[in-house]
Amino acid sequence: MLWTVAAVLGTGYLAVTLALTYFVHRLPRRPVVDPPDWGDVLDTWVPTRGGGRLEVWRIVPEGEVRGTVVMIHGWSRNRDRMVARARHFARLGMVTVLFSVRDHGRSSRFRFMNAAEFAEDALAVLDWLGHPAILYGHSAGAGGAIIAASRRPGQVALLFLEGCYADSREGLLSLYRWFNPFFGRVFGPMILNWMNLFYRFQMKAVSPERLAPGLPMPAMVIHGAEDRRFSAAFARRLHRAFPRGRARLLVVPGAGHSESSHHPQYPEAVGEFLAAHPEASAATIPPAGRTWR
Repeated sequence: MLWTVAAVLGTGYLAVTLALTYFVHRLPRRPVVDPPDWGDVLDTWVPTRGGGRLEVWRIVPEGEVRGTVVMIHGWSRNRDRMVARARHFARLGMVTVLFSVRDHGRSSRFRFMNAAEFAEDALAVLDWLGHPAILYGHSAGAGGAIIAASRRPGQVALLFLEGCYADSREGLLSLYRWFNPFFGRVFGPMILNWMNLFYRFQMKAVSPERLAPGLPMPAMVIHGAEDRRFSAAFARRLHRAFPRGRARLLVVPGAGHSESSHHPQYPEAVGEFLAAHPEASAATIPPAGRTWR
């Protein structure tokens, strides 16, 4: 009798967690509306994997252009979410390219988005640009950014990782516990086991701290000291994973998961990092004779 009850409960638990695995991929999207209000704005579409397409803004600021930044938003958001950050880069003379990954904004639908798919979309945008760029990712977008940089290091001159995690599994468990402690502790581990199965056991392999040691480009890790989704300890671990002297760490006091760019330290730190690597920024300007796409 006890074995029967245990079997029924175990089967039920597996069924529930399998359904929840689908649900967490389909969480309601929370797009924002914040179109760019500066420069020459191109609103276009870029083809991506599986015949999909991505909505893209390319914004060329007035005055001298000093480089190109491709920006990747976080989970549930859209390209508009990165406009405030892009404005800081525009003031430094940077062309900014903002896009919505699949299943976000008005980009093509896709049933099981994850950090690796974020990376695929970033690579599609880099291919569309046709020249190297600085890559900036926030949250899940940061996970996608470091995967993209590891796959095509020659196309990424500098890397910005804001609100990132170090280990994929630990990061998602932390996120689930932040959402609901009971959900995170009881259902989270099995949901991640299902995910790892669906992703062909690659979750560990694409963890940011696993990829960081092999990256040739300089990186800046930005994190809010009061981030409750991904602890600032994750950022410190990720920073240590880069080769010595390759990465800079900025932990912003008082900032939560998405608030680092609001702090007065942010534009100064970003500007200093770009100024420290002028050759990398220059490499992201199209060669002479080429026009912006």
